[in-house]
Amino acid sequence: MTEITTVGVDLAKSVFQVHGVDAGGAVVLRRQLRRNQILEFFQRLGPCLVGMEACAGAHHWARELARLGHVVRLMPPSYVKPYVRRGKTDQADAEAICEAVTRPSMRFVPVKSEETQALLMTHKAREFLVRQLTQVTNAIRAHLGEFGIVAPKGVHNIGSLLEAGERAKLPTAARVPLRLLADQFFETRDRISALTKDIRSEAENNDAAQRLQTIPGIGPITATALAATLPDVTGFRTSRDLSAWLGLTPKPHSSGGKEKLGRISKMGNRYLRRLLYLGAMGVIAARRRGQPGDDWLWRLLQRKTAKQAAIALANRMARTVWALLRNGTSYDAARAA
Repeated sequence: MTEITTVGVDLAKSVFQVHGVDAGGAVVLRRQLRRNQILEFFQRLGPCLVGMEACAGAHHWARELARLGHVVRLMPPSYVKPYVRRGKTDQADAEAICEAVTRPSMRFVPVKSEETQALLMTHKAREFLVRQLTQVTNAIRAHLGEFGIVAPKGVHNIGSLLEAGERAKLPTAARVPLRLLADQFFETRDRISALTKDIRSEAENNDAAQRLQTIPGIGPITATALAATLPDVTGFRTSRDLSAWLGLTPKPHSSGGKEKLGRISKMGNRYLRRLLYLGAMGVIAARRRGQPGDDWLWRLLQRKTAKQAAIALANRMARTVWALLRNGTSYDAARAA
């Protein structure tokens, strides 16, 4: 049998499609495999280059196949899509993956360890609970507002709002659901606090997160999320590539030698982009409370709105993150100024 050198795997929940080629690019393998057949198949296969899309379960399979001696490369699905010739089938997808993984210009996604994925799961669970807390808060405000009971904005004012609801002469039928919502509010808040405590503990034991926290606007939550998501920044050629990956650079609309830049692309990791934006807004709020100056941020605030300045500052923060992770250094305020 001709030796297989490159394999493209289209991942799925139960049925996987495998496409293999030899050193000359000739197709020598087209096969469907069940989930329980994957490891046995690749164990019999000689060491080869395996390409997969970076989707759900991809990092798990990459680690498993790497233990068998294969070289595994994960690729963003959007980068693989141009190689699909026609139609949307598992076989066509596997063939496109097999072709894309051999391209010299292809960008790959670093394989995450189990520990890194566990930390990111903590972040995602916390983000999910924060959304739930917002929903419960809005529900409590809306229902009590129907009875003329209101309170100032902010999660920290929900306690006084619930106390006002308890003191008010509400119907018995309204008190039961109100107590249920109140219990869910306090339970969710406690769970968020517990996850936040775990993230802060991880930030104290992570050298990269400690160095990232020296950047103004980056705290333990943002630092640990960046350190876990970006374990190896060498995949980004320049700092601007990282900003573009986060969607913080403008979309180009250029042709005929005329360059036009539009709004930011908002591509990439939404969670990291939002954390950087919120951190930038915090820096801007603190800068506005300070004395007028001649620094870059103050001059920008005189020409742009706070939100526009926050995007520009988040862009600069992302570039600083790239430099710190790449060089293994800490933030130098004097050099940045």
